[in-house]
Amino acid sequence: MGKIKIIQPGLMTTVQDLGRYGYQQFGVSVSGAMDSIATRLANILVGNREEEGLLEITMVGPEIEFLDSMIIAITGGDLQPIVNDQPIKMNRSVLINPGDCLRFQGIKKGCRSYIAFAGGVEVPVIMGSKSTFVRAKVGGYKGRALQSGDILDIGEPTNSLEYLVGREVKKDFYDYGSNPIEVRVILGPQDDAFTQEGMQTFFNGEYIVTNKFDRMGYTLEGEKIEHKEGADIISDGISMGAIQIPNQGTPIIMMADRQTTGGYTKIGNVITVDLPKIAQAKPGDKIFFRKSTLEQAHQLIKQQESKIQKWKQQLDTMKKEVISTRKFHLKINEIVYDVKVQELKNE
Repeated sequence: MGKIKIIQPGLMTTVQDLGRYGYQQFGVSVSGAMDSIATRLANILVGNREEEGLLEITMVGPEIEFLDSMIIAITGGDLQPIVNDQPIKMNRSVLINPGDCLRFQGIKKGCRSYIAFAGGVEVPVIMGSKSTFVRAKVGGYKGRALQSGDILDIGEPTNSLEYLVGREVKKDFYDYGSNPIEVRVILGPQDDAFTQEGMQTFFNGEYIVTNKFDRMGYTLEGEKIEHKEGADIISDGISMGAIQIPNQGTPIIMMADRQTTGGYTKIGNVITVDLPKIAQAKPGDKIFFRKSTLEQAHQLIKQQESKIQKWKQQLDTMKKEVISTRKFHLKINEIVYDVKVQELKNE
């Protein structure tokens, strides 16, 4: 067990996992991490289950003091993390010592970063999930975003810290694309509610992410998409990535904290493998849509899952043998540090 203390919470820092499934029929949103790929990779790097609880940070990162030794990994958007004012690598498991302080210098690329801790964030499991749904004050840490002074418990790691440190995933393991962002879409269920001109506008136009973007959805700005009659329908279910076109004619992409049903026409749905691209988009970023098919979407998700499983197997087969250990006493600014250096062998 370990603990971390939130010195500054950042813009929006919450505990998330892969979501709260099985309760949408009761009006409970799925929530969970906006970027499921970054979440899974971070947890794998620190030896957790892929669905373990971690921290999702948005645009402005928190300042965190570590009260115990632990292993962390930061994935997703690059908000330029530093520990004790020194840059640390993303997409790699890193050893943190008591008294260390993690901060973020600002956005370099993307929008959301994910911090996984070996052992996971210890918060109550509500309806099968640790995810925070802020609007309903459900889950996570006291049902809210983190605040200054909060102290969170971290669980027991699955392996020794020495074993878990230094695990890495390639920076380009997932291709978030560049601006403008290509997003592939499967049409429906109400694509027949739009004129031919409206459909051409949707696929030929370019849309900009507005300031109306959050965990519930992204409102886009661009050329209006023409309905045949109107935007209102009998309410039906909403999946993550559903693209609503309300009466004003511009898209809203529904995300993790979306409502469970809605009464606006949905022209299509972002395919699963492209959802992280939306999660990392920020105001001013440009998006264009490309038509996909269910068969193509299935093939892409199979390829992605195969890639993740292959990488996990490579990590699991890496055994680190300690070849030699050396101990040093270092004196810096009149402070003496005991340092242990181990040479490891990968097999």
